[in-house]
Amino acid sequence: MRILITGGAGFIGSHVVEHYQGKADIRVLDNLRTGYRENLDGLDCELVEASILDREALAEAMQDVDYVFHLAALISVPESMENPQGCVDLNVTGLLNVLETAQRFGVKKVVLASSAAVYGDNPTVPKIETMTPEPRSPYAITKLDGEYYCDLYRREGWVNTACLRFFNVFGPRQDPHSAYAAAVPIFIDRARKNEPITIFGDGEQTRDFIYVKDIAAGLAFAAETEAVAGANNIGYGGSITINQLAEKIISLTGSQSKILHAPTRSGDVKHSRASAEKLAATGWQPLYGFEEGLAQTLR
Repeated sequence: MRILITGGAGFIGSHVVEHYQGKADIRVLDNLRTGYRENLDGLDCELVEASILDREALAEAMQDVDYVFHLAALISVPESMENPQGCVDLNVTGLLNVLETAQRFGVKKVVLASSAAVYGDNPTVPKIETMTPEPRSPYAITKLDGEYYCDLYRREGWVNTACLRFFNVFGPRQDPHSAYAAAVPIFIDRARKNEPITIFGDGEQTRDFIYVKDIAAGLAFAAETEAVAGANNIGYGGSITINQLAEKIISLTGSQSKILHAPTRSGDVKHSRASAEKLAATGWQPLYGFEEGLAQTLR
């Protein structure tokens, strides 16, 4: 079996590479825009340094591939608000390049990394796949567009597809120093240094955090399980406020960090929690959980 992971040098992609060690021949396509070579250190894979917008490089990378995990994307909500056109170029045109090339080379299945951001700020929780999408940022809109294109390719019989709507993913190798880093690595990094932890808004927004190794295993499950199709939530169904998250990390690290609050960021949603029953009905089960995942991340 040979797999292709676009964005495979990134945080989540590198964990998919790790998941498939000894199980498949692994090819990674990544332009290293937000990924890092060192994320692949010690892992057996072929790295093709190129963009999904480079159709020639994509065609070379897609040869003899059975499954494609499409994670390459502009992933930051704030960045997408500042650069909507760039977000569309990477997340929509890039995806179409992947789907067209996968069809051309007879790939068995393409699995798209989508996002809970498609639900927007609808106050209803948990989020269920049948809810009407209400995307509030270019990032969320392009992820929803991607789901529609994947479904089109599947319905027309051009290439089999599935989409996983990630909730808040965290774990080792998540970069705390990028301009748009996620909460968990930033909080851990600042707590270790006893530096102030800044929370945007009042901190009472809730999130369903899921450990990255469960995401990687879920992506593999979606690719290799015929019954997984369409859009599927992947989360634990739990809920924690950002204030509670910061307090827990401060406590677990024995930190002296203080919590500060800043204005709410444009495009952020208030409450997010998954119903993962659709994916669970096909046989998927998480192997870890929030507490164990956080402990491993801290280590």
